[in-house]
Amino acid sequence: MRPEVRAEFTEAVRHLDGDAAFLTRLERFYTELRDPLVALYGDDARLSGQLAQLLEAMARTARERSPELRRLDHEREITPDWLLREQAVGYVAYTDRFAGTLAGVRERLPYLRELGITYLHLMPLLATRPEPNDGGYAVVDYARVQPELGSMDDLRALAAELRAHGMALCVDVVVNHTAREHPWAQAAMAGDERRLAYYRTFADRGEPDAYAATLPDIFPDTAPGSFTYEPELRRWVWTTFNPYQWDLDYRNPEVLREMAEVLLGLAAAGIDVLRLDAVPFLWKRLGTDCQNQPEVHDLLQALRAVVRIAAPAVAFKAEAIVGPEQLVAYLGTGRHEGKECDLAYNNVLMALLWSSLASGRAPLLAHVVARMPPVPPGTGWVTYVRCHDDIGWAIGDEAAAAVGEDAHLHRRFLSDFYAGDFPGSFAGGARFQPEPSGEARTSGTAASLCGLDAAVRSGDRAATELAVRRVLLLYALAFGHGGLPLIYMGDELGLGNDPHWADPPAHRDDNRWMHRPPMDWAAAARRRAPDSPEAELWHGLRRLIEVRRATRATHAQGLGLPVRTGNDHVYGLLRSHAGDRLLLLANLTARPQHVHHGVADAHGLVLRAADATRADGRPLGEDGEHVVLAPYQVLWIRD
Repeated sequence: MRPEVRAEFTEAVRHLDGDAAFLTRLERFYTELRDPLVALYGDDARLSGQLAQLLEAMARTARERSPELRRLDHEREITPDWLLREQAVGYVAYTDRFAGTLAGVRERLPYLRELGITYLHLMPLLATRPEPNDGGYAVVDYARVQPELGSMDDLRALAAELRAHGMALCVDVVVNHTAREHPWAQAAMAGDERRLAYYRTFADRGEPDAYAATLPDIFPDTAPGSFTYEPELRRWVWTTFNPYQWDLDYRNPEVLREMAEVLLGLAAAGIDVLRLDAVPFLWKRLGTDCQNQPEVHDLLQALRAVVRIAAPAVAFKAEAIVGPEQLVAYLGTGRHEGKECDLAYNNVLMALLWSSLASGRAPLLAHVVARMPPVPPGTGWVTYVRCHDDIGWAIGDEAAAAVGEDAHLHRRFLSDFYAGDFPGSFAGGARFQPEPSGEARTSGTAASLCGLDAAVRSGDRAATELAVRRVLLLYALAFGHGGLPLIYMGDELGLGNDPHWADPPAHRDDNRWMHRPPMDWAAAARRRAPDSPEAELWHGLRRLIEVRRATRATHAQGLGLPVRTGNDHVYGLLRSHAGDRLLLLANLTARPQHVHHGVADAHGLVLRAADATRADGRPLGEDGEHVVLAPYQVLWIRD
């Protein structure tokens, strides 16, 4: 620590009433907090005042942590890869759609424990405006739970019970914007100049028009444009997503301090992982798309330091749906290495899994995975098949061209295929936000996109079996790529699209609600019925979880590179970590595919029917010098 910073630090902590562990962490990470703040705001009196308040809040949070949470702080400080290990498996659900209330979630925990879940992500549950509210991402109170879901005491009780069973709880925090009904926004509309400075607002259209020249529309059909005129303010408000979501102005250090205190409050409630929503949009710069600006990473480093000092058991997960080169920066690269988020969503892998399933071909997936930047030390990807959002077809022009594809035509093919409009398609999804070019994003549950609900309705047993295999193929690939794998609610049972998704008037313009069906507990009971699709999926995912737990190579810090299989319809991936190696082979088609024994021999592994770990549990065929992978079969071959 530089002498002048040492003096500043000594003065800053003189009045803090903290325990020895807190003061040690503060000294260790003080510059990681201070330096980005100075870079953002300069070293002036305004910053000093905010920093002093922030240090007080941090000391208070640390001082008030229960003995149980203090023990957890210590445990995770000495096991920093607790989220990155091969034993970690997540489950994602909306509280109301899964179990009605937070108390209901507690009653359903045996179901999740039976599946093998160690991490539960509950979708937005903080108090929000009435619908429309962007699925809960228009918050009016960060310190209160949506009343119909329960209370903060219910949230604390759920977090404590999860911890008692070795499970972690993840909660969403919307950091880019608030609802226009938030008290800060309401105060601004009432004439409070201090609160008005919390938001990006403009007296006329001059600046908005200049920014808009390079801004993409996030929801072009339902909320075009990024600025909304607010009559009560008589000003234009920056609204990246929807007119009722006001973007915060992080040029104001008071905003950062307020958001840091929001995170500290959730840490005090016992939350284990904070999913930071819409982080690429936190800083705006004229002449750009106002995403992924360098200042965003200073903001994240400062917020991470705040929580790391006060509550080190808490991890950060970045919601940044951007390309791999930009995405890895949210895990901390360069001067931010080890100082930002612990996890980030690998949305490119998710889109490519669906692309490979539709085309039945591996080259595009292999090409992109081979060029994915490595994750920084101590971090990992979140791997997943589906989420609450639509699927954006992140197929880049260069990547497509490298394997002989036209990116635009491929994206159109995927939009058509998963809407069920391409000849031979098995999918039952829908287009989301279609564009004049013919491209579109895609809505639909995993089961519907894999053709399961349609196959079940038709009574076609062969089609049903193939659809089940498709779902398990995708999950076997997501589990095998390392990182923290997530199961979206209902995929373990094959829940299809919600036929009543458009009944609530607020949902009619947003078909993403079709893949957010209520949990079907009658279907869950059928997981015990032999030969039912629910049982096949449930036991298939349980087997994947068990196999993964015994495979160190799936640790998030493991190395993974695609391998040539000699068959474009079979994807190959070699992973290694801590002396353990895994060769993953996946048949992407509905036809048997052959793979020569030499594919494994080249890596010192054995590819024999008797020795292969069958991630899907199905028997493996063998034909002379080849193994024969059944339709959509996945092998995990280990040393």
